Amino acid sequence: MFRAATVVGKEPFSRALGQSLGDALVKELGQRPDACWLFCHPGNGLRDLVAGAYDAVGTRNFIGCTTDGEVSTAGFSTESAVLAGIATDQITFQVASVSNIGHDGEWAGRELANALAQSSRHVQVLSDGLTGNGSAIARGLTSVFGAHIPISGGAAGDARQFKQTWQFIGNNVVNDSAVGLSMSGNFSVGTGVRSGWFPAGVPKKVTRAKGNVVYEFEGQSALSVYRMYLGPLAPQLPAVGVQFPFGIMDDRLQLGEDVILRAPMAIDEREGSVTFAGEVPEGCTMVLTTGGITESLLQASAEAARRAMADLGDSTPAMIFLYTCMGRKILLGRRTNEETSRICSVVGRGVPAIGFYTYGEYCPAKRDSGCLLHNETATVTVIGLPSRAF
Repeated sequence: MFRAATVVGKEPFSRALGQSLGDALVKELGQRPDACWLFCHPGNGLRDLVAGAYDAVGTRNFIGCTTDGEVSTAGFSTESAVLAGIATDQITFQVASVSNIGHDGEWAGRELANALAQSSRHVQVLSDGLTGNGSAIARGLTSVFGAHIPISGGAAGDARQFKQTWQFIGNNVVNDSAVGLSMSGNFSVGTGVRSGWFPAGVPKKVTRAKGNVVYEFEGQSALSVYRMYLGPLAPQLPAVGVQFPFGIMDDRLQLGEDVILRAPMAIDEREGSVTFAGEVPEGCTMVLTTGGITESLLQASAEAARRAMADLGDSTPAMIFLYTCMGRKILLGRRTNEETSRICSVVGRGVPAIGFYTYGEYCPAKRDSGCLLHNETATVTVIGLPSRAF
């Protein structure tokens, strides 16, 4: 048995709205769920919303976070709350959290992994998008579970205020934390990633960097190089950077199909440095990219879904998780809803979907490659089951 559903609320956040969403989800499923996800705008009444939904659904396997836009089976929405649930006898769920992730991301990833079921076949992680090093968290998770266990998820957002994000576990609303949910049992997982961005500058070698801060490209300050690339748009840094991320080039000095993108989050005038939303290895070669052609972004989203379906194999798709970058939403504008629509068209229109627009995306680039932190990328995870499980 497997049932999944999503519900959406647009009313002001309150305990009553949370209760209403939870009741509606239980009604859609025909029973109480075994696991739930709540993604929502960082609005007033957040704690009441979470408490109401948690009480109504009746499962402790409850995680979520604030976002830069929500995704459900109904499509894309903003200033909303979307609640998803799975009721099944095929999968066992377990949740855990770790705090103070800004202190040491790799340690946080290991701690979170060790608190989850070691029999896991899939893990989802939601982390603070402003305090934690997502690359290090992914590395810590993979060091415990191994590269063969698919790990996906997203870094929480705050509607581009860049002040504070929130994560949920049970009825607790926390920050500077990562929450995780593990799945064990009789099911399959398919993942796919694609960005749709293309080169727009001359490749430059990173000659000085530490963690997610780049100080120099080929002996020149990273900030001066970035400004040279952007020309008249340079005064809009760092905000304009989400439209012009850097791509880490492969050994052939090409972007490749599985390119890792890095979006700028901050600049330092005194040091001439650029802080990115993910680690940048010293010695790598990067190139400015653009996704200025909206259709290329949407085609990439559909390709990510096709890759996830190919990875899923012969299993029947039962649930879609879409974690995609807030930078894509900016460029897609009025066409943002098409991203969800195209992904659902590939996987199947009747398959429930849940997700959000993130400050960073967790997903393997390909099977057995380990979890990575992506920027500006559409990541698709599909849960599949044998046909007899429905």
